[in-house]
Amino acid sequence: MFECQDDLVVPLQLASLLSASIIGLAGIATFTSPSWQSWQHLSGVFDLTGPRSDGRLVAAAAGRLFLLTRDGTITPFADGSDGYHAASGPEAYIALSPGLHVSSTGCDFARDDLFVLRPDKPIGITRVDPSGHATNFADIGGIDSLNGIIFDTVGRFDHRLLVTGPHNQHSTLDAIDCKGGIVPITDAAPPLEGGLAVAPVGFGTHAGELIAPDENSGAMLAISAGGQSSLLVASGIAHGGDIGVESAAFVPPGFGAGGTAYVADRGTANNPHAGTDTILRLSANQLTAEGVREGDLLVGAEGGGVTINVHCASTCSAKTIVPTATSAHLEGHLVMVADQPHPSPSSLPAVSDLGSQRAQEILRIAVGILVAAALFLLLARRVRRGPNRP
Repeated sequence: MFECQDDLVVPLQLASLLSASIIGLAGIATFTSPSWQSWQHLSGVFDLTGPRSDGRLVAAAAGRLFLLTRDGTITPFADGSDGYHAASGPEAYIALSPGLHVSSTGCDFARDDLFVLRPDKPIGITRVDPSGHATNFADIGGIDSLNGIIFDTVGRFDHRLLVTGPHNQHSTLDAIDCKGGIVPITDAAPPLEGGLAVAPVGFGTHAGELIAPDENSGAMLAISAGGQSSLLVASGIAHGGDIGVESAAFVPPGFGAGGTAYVADRGTANNPHAGTDTILRLSANQLTAEGVREGDLLVGAEGGGVTINVHCASTCSAKTIVPTATSAHLEGHLVMVADQPHPSPSSLPAVSDLGSQRAQEILRIAVGILVAAALFLLLARRVRRGPNRP
């Protein structure tokens, strides 16, 4: 009996050691942080949007447009004689229409129309239809350039196209309807630039607001449809030009059951984060394992790709989920696609005072001009009468 037990000692010890090793390796795998993975090379890539109704993403790269399937096939888009071409230097960010109805004007944005920033003169927006035909959509004045574009799919801005740009050390936000009509929202927002997003229903008190990164301060900002700006959350990411927060997106319904996040890694010569001219991706499984939930905000840093997850209920909190910086140079929008898309939650009603802050500023300026003119006329009248006449 005892001999049998002695014979079992070594096999049992080996089995115990093997089990411990397997558990240890599983523990290591469980606690390995996610990281952005190189997927498809595309020279000069700097922005992504979509998907279109056919499931393909649209990529902007080196002044041209491309269509991208989920299995990685890349084909040129809008390359005809009436197609889209631009200088490769400016960051002409893109936004794809999901087919929104603008209630105040009674018209629709056509599904799959693409809208492209023109950061240089003539400053404005170019529209590219699904077949690749490019036309001017809107010219925009009172702004130095354009640096952000996104559709309001939630409704606070009346389902309009939102564009941002710098002017007088501040940021201007305009809301554009499907006929090209422009409503100024504010020209006094803090500096911002990069991949914009609109907060969905359920994102605390900031639901329906425009969410924008400020790479120089590291702050994530929120701008309401009335034009008020506020701090959403401090990212905790290293900040500065070409370093700080850049690409943002909200986790869509159905993403938890499977999906992929995509972002452009732009090749940038003579930069500490030189990039690789590739499209990077992260799986839904990796993100949900880190506690990322549908409706949360994902934000990536331009320099290195460090990524945080922001959750907002009564308050907002940020958690780093991709902690290790690389040579990546993130640019433009972050795009998150669920394998089996679910309908979005109900929209929020448009605010009745769309752009009210800007309107109030204009009214105050006009009143000030009228008061100054009245005082000038009164003074001129007294001068004509002479000092001793009543």
